[in-house]
Amino acid sequence: MNKIILIGNLTRDPESGTTPSGVSYCRFSIAVNRRFSKENNEADYFNVITWRGIAESCAKSLSKGRKVGVVGSIQIRNYEGNDGVKRTSVEVTADEVEFLSSPSGSREEAPQSRSSRSDVTKLEEVEPSDDNLPF
Repeated sequence: MNKIILIGNLTRDPESGTTPSGVSYCRFSIAVNRRFSKENNEADYFNVITWRGIAESCAKSLSKGRKVGVVGSIQIRNYEGNDGVKRTSVEVTADEVEFLSSPSGSREEAPQSRSSRSDVTKLEEVEPSDDNLPF
């Protein structure tokens, strides 16, 4: 099973666009505060990608600092950079995004955006190999 649930704040404005085949996407990153940290400012950072209708909602409604709830799965991609070095990218492919704060920071109920798993398309399918397994 590959499922992750996160609540955090956007660290920057989202980036959106369409694939060559015309599928909308939206990328953003969130900071998630650690539950038990010695200092209250410790956080983990996650890159998130959304697709199709949910991507359009996120691109239109989200901005730096907004609080969101994200439900999705972890996707790990291996690729070779322009410099020839092999790299690994880890991101959350979101099935659902819930807007938990309003754009102005007021206490009004924020709109919600959801998507089903069938609405998710990947940019690039990556076949796992035995070399990448941790066990």
